[in-house]
Amino acid sequence: MSPRVTNELPNALLDLLQVGCPALLLTAGEDGFPSTAYTWIVAVSPRTIRFGADDGSTSLANLQRETRASLQIIARGNLIYLIKGIVSQVKPQIEAAPFKIVMMALDIIEVKDQSWPGVTVHPLAYEWATDRHEEMMAMEQAVYAELREWNR
Repeated sequence: MSPRVTNELPNALLDLLQVGCPALLLTAGEDGFPSTAYTWIVAVSPRTIRFGADDGSTSLANLQRETRASLQIIARGNLIYLIKGIVSQVKPQIEAAPFKIVMMALDIIEVKDQSWPGVTVHPLAYEWATDRHEEMMAMEQAVYAELREWNR
């Protein structure tokens, strides 16, 4: 593998993902076309990422049919990565979420650095409504904590 493609998370990305951040979940639709969903992710090791998939969603149906998926990371520090892997269900419900979201795990096969020298991107981030900002930020942090700390 080239230095820009590895089979585990590089240190800077691992440090970020152990705290948690939003990402795009990419799955293969039944029609063969890609499907994208916005989700929360946390690295639990250099080779495993946990994330959420909304119960009843197209993404969850896609993952139940085809376990290969990718996560697109666009984060602070100009961290732009595509992570490919095999997905499995870890827990039927993330309790900290205010809606039914299933906890999934992605066992990493490939991590590709997609950054460009001299180019900076704006990270993916949820922007909560002002009147609920504190409440939603607390919920988001609770989801990250549950993804990080849950043990089978």
